[in-house]
Amino acid sequence: MIEKIRKQVCELLEKDHCGHGMDHVNRVLHLSLKFAETENANQDTAALIALLHDVDDYKLFGMESAEHLTNARMILNQCSIDDAVKEQVLSAVKTIGYSKRLTGLRPITLEGMIVSDADMCDGIGVTGILRSYQYNLAHGNVFFDKSIYPTLNMSATDYMAKKSGTVVTHMFEKSLRLKDLMLTGSGKREALERHNTMVAFLYHFFEEENVPEWTDYLDHYLERDTM
Repeated sequence: MIEKIRKQVCELLEKDHCGHGMDHVNRVLHLSLKFAETENANQDTAALIALLHDVDDYKLFGMESAEHLTNARMILNQCSIDDAVKEQVLSAVKTIGYSKRLTGLRPITLEGMIVSDADMCDGIGVTGILRSYQYNLAHGNVFFDKSIYPTLNMSATDYMAKKSGTVVTHMFEKSLRLKDLMLTGSGKREALERHNTMVAFLYHFFEEENVPEWTDYLDHYLERDTM
């Protein structure tokens, strides 16, 4: 069942080159299963949520698909998933994603929390930087421009509409905030390690770029984050 669903998800996402392709899904699946084992959650349910969490992403399939979970429903129906499990999976998928958290939505089941944490962890650390670079490159944005500063505290609407910026501004606007959105102990531990890697990268990067004003900006950002 899992492999059949994985194959269908792969067919849907195979053309994505913006950081939401099958490589991302496979990493989220691997991390979700790792978290599920530690948290004593249902691994099959977590696997289903992880595999389907991006098949209706608004950035890839539009708002109507995201609203109705068109692709996720189709795949679950084709694979004859039990109705109770199907509804649990769909309910979790509908709450996963950074823009959803900005509106106050969050998973309520342990399996949903686990996949939410795994998905956000893939946006932090080295992998998070590379995914952000891939996404921004596809949209014609540069890695860094010292004259472009982040737009902080965006609403969900503003975040979803934003297309311009740089990889570095995206890190301040989203990536550096993700560790505080973790819902499980496993997610919190993983996110903190990845967060520290990202912070260290930024300090080294700003030093090499000789932009002390950005080092100061990072200092103030982190100080405010700990208050």
